[in-house]
Amino acid sequence: MAITIIGLDIAKLVFHAACCNEHGKLVQKKTLKRAAVLSFFTNMPSCIVAIEACATAHYWAREIERCGHTVKLIPPQYVKAFLVGNKNDYNDALAIAVAARQHHIRVVNANTIEQQDNQALHKARQLAIRQRTAVCNQIRGLAAEYGICISRSVSAVRQNIMVWLSDECTELSVLFKQLLFQLKEQLNMLDVSIGVFDEMINVTSKENAICQRLQSIPGVGPMIASAYFNEVGNGSAYRKGRDVSASLGLVPKQHSSGGKDVLLGISKRGNSYLRCLLVQGAKAVVSRAKKKEDKLSSWINHLVKTRGHNRACVAYANKIARMAWAITVNDTEYSAI
Repeated sequence: MAITIIGLDIAKLVFHAACCNEHGKLVQKKTLKRAAVLSFFTNMPSCIVAIEACATAHYWAREIERCGHTVKLIPPQYVKAFLVGNKNDYNDALAIAVAARQHHIRVVNANTIEQQDNQALHKARQLAIRQRTAVCNQIRGLAAEYGICISRSVSAVRQNIMVWLSDECTELSVLFKQLLFQLKEQLNMLDVSIGVFDEMINVTSKENAICQRLQSIPGVGPMIASAYFNEVGNGSAYRKGRDVSASLGLVPKQHSSGGKDVLLGISKRGNSYLRCLLVQGAKAVVSRAKKKEDKLSSWINHLVKTRGHNRACVAYANKIARMAWAITVNDTEYSAI
């Protein structure tokens, strides 16, 4: 019988394909070397190719779509439920194919090259920030061994290290000062790298029409707009704004049974980096709302009064995600009422 769906378990070098017919029955199993993947799909009749949405999946989705197939990227957490028997590559591929047949499972849209470029910028910036934090902690830890304790901020490290390196500081040895000088140079290099990444993100945001419209929302700057575009794209993968906020973990977790609805704290699912940025942007707006009287500020101030500052920040972060989706799909800008 004709093959209608292929579950592809991707890897670095060796790929495994489970080919199924329209009834979901396994017809063929195939082991593919990396170099032979695209030629295999070029020679196959058009069908649905299901891939787990993991590392390199977006690249393979774009390439396989060029071969004339329809690609479905399945979230990994939904594939696990359909794995039967021991875990191996063929069983994984078959589980991916079975999961792709379930109409209630939402698929992931393949990232465009522009989204992937922007995502790489954010990842590189995150790495530089983590490295800077590690260098600062190293400096603080070494200084503590000499009886010198300072606060944990990066600015405190910058200020104190200049004092320690000065000739007036006689508490530290010459060798240790040489070591501190090298660490200071590392810190300066990382500061420069972070500044370069920030500028690149600002430039790409200015060149992207969606990012420009998103920045009309209070609390959304180039960083948040760029990260939101990387995750959501043009918004076509979502039916409504609440689906976006739910995918980012900004809606309550539910634990209901027997007709009794129980709502807990936010689920914290999805992209934790974007969720963190949205909450930070929301905090900036909430902290300034107390001095304003417009409709949005009145809504925020009422939430702060009845539910507390932190819940109000999360609620507004949820609202940002929903408004951003509406702005993205409707090709409009934020308009205060």
